[in-house]
Amino acid sequence: MAKQIKKKKKLRVFRLLLLLLALALIYLLLDSYLDTSIKNIIIKNTVHLKDQDLLEMAGIDQYPSFYWTSSRSIKRRLLASPYIKDVKVEKKFYHVLEITVDEYAILFKKESDGKIVLENKKELLADQEILGIPNLMNYIPDTKYDTFIEAMTKMNASIRSKISEIQYVPNEFDKDRFLLFMDDGNSVYLTLTKFDMIDHYNEVLPQLEGRKGILYFDSGNHFEIKE
Repeated sequence: MAKQIKKKKKLRVFRLLLLLLALALIYLLLDSYLDTSIKNIIIKNTVHLKDQDLLEMAGIDQYPSFYWTSSRSIKRRLLASPYIKDVKVEKKFYHVLEITVDEYAILFKKESDGKIVLENKKELLADQEILGIPNLMNYIPDTKYDTFIEAMTKMNASIRSKISEIQYVPNEFDKDRFLLFMDDGNSVYLTLTKFDMIDHYNEVLPQLEGRKGILYFDSGNHFEIKE
């Protein structure tokens, strides 16, 4: 009878050891699986932000574990940037991370203090040179500034990128008048009530037949050739 009890105890110990071994093996396999690093990161929709800066900002520049890295934490870190309006983070098949960024549009750079102005009216000192944005050369009164920001925000982004300089140039007839210098050598007069006329700039260009001059979109919609 004693031998039978001893055999049962040995059998229970053996089963327990077998169970512990199986659990340890499952843990090692699971840990190894979860520790698999991100294989590829796809960044979409960026305009001014650099991919490497985004990776560092999100804390994934070293391609950490795909499974231990939370999409929510990546989004939270990126939304801390004043340049980012929204971000979508998706985990794809075979350890691919896809990040779609919605940036605040950068409207212009103020010549007076070197700050860039975003569509949400935030002003920032840029830590890098930003190409494709116009320079605002002079002061705009506070009573006109908000309307000007709104007009610049509504402007077609491809047209905005063709403007090199903006000047506020009121006269005795129009206190809402602006002069835009285009990077192709033309100039355009606009008024705040007709600021959306600049979106037709590309349609007007063929009619100029390569001539350079001044477009008056503020009144009369006529063209004056530069001498």
